[in-house]
Amino acid sequence: MSPQKNNPKLRRVAIVEDDSGLREQLERILKSAPGVSCAGTFGSGEKALEGMVAVQPDVILMDINLPGMSGIECVARLRKDLPSTHVIMLTVYEDSDRIFQALQAGADGYLVKSSSADVLLRAIEDVHLGGAPMSSHIARKVVRQFRQAEPSRDEAANLAKREREVLNLLASGFVYKEIAEQLGIGTETVKTYVKNICKKLHVRNRLEAVARFGHK
Repeated sequence: MSPQKNNPKLRRVAIVEDDSGLREQLERILKSAPGVSCAGTFGSGEKALEGMVAVQPDVILMDINLPGMSGIECVARLRKDLPSTHVIMLTVYEDSDRIFQALQAGADGYLVKSSSADVLLRAIEDVHLGGAPMSSHIARKVVRQFRQAEPSRDEAANLAKREREVLNLLASGFVYKEIAEQLGIGTETVKTYVKNICKKLHVRNRLEAVARFGHK
């Protein structure tokens, strides 16, 4: 077993991308950057399903438009076996339906493929710490879509004081580790609060909770 695999400080990242040129480019970025390692590369969703559990990545970079099984379907199926692994979708598309389908399937972030290496590496670190990285124009689409549905005041009123504090910190852009430090609690406790918040507010994920209820 390699030293990289034993190093707990490294973010182990897997790539699912059918374009061999882009796949190799992403692999080079990961291998040349400090703090991350390339856990594995896959050219299709089917191959990812076969081999992803064995490599146990912290983060997956997932192409949305794969041949055969789509990236969205692949994420949904991988979620069952890798519930704690974070997924960032990579796409040339900015179609709202695809964005929301990916988020519903379990994606944690969404970047366009033209994003720079620095943006990509920051997103990997951000999502690993509990954030939800998105290209800015994609984030605006998400917020606009979620805010079209008027939230129930009764739902928001159901939050306990500490849950409201966690939600407001999420809305301010803090990641789980930073929220834990702010409130003097553990990161796992923050994750539990977020799960409870989503359940009480009847939303699918923290992105929707923040977009519809944050700072209200």
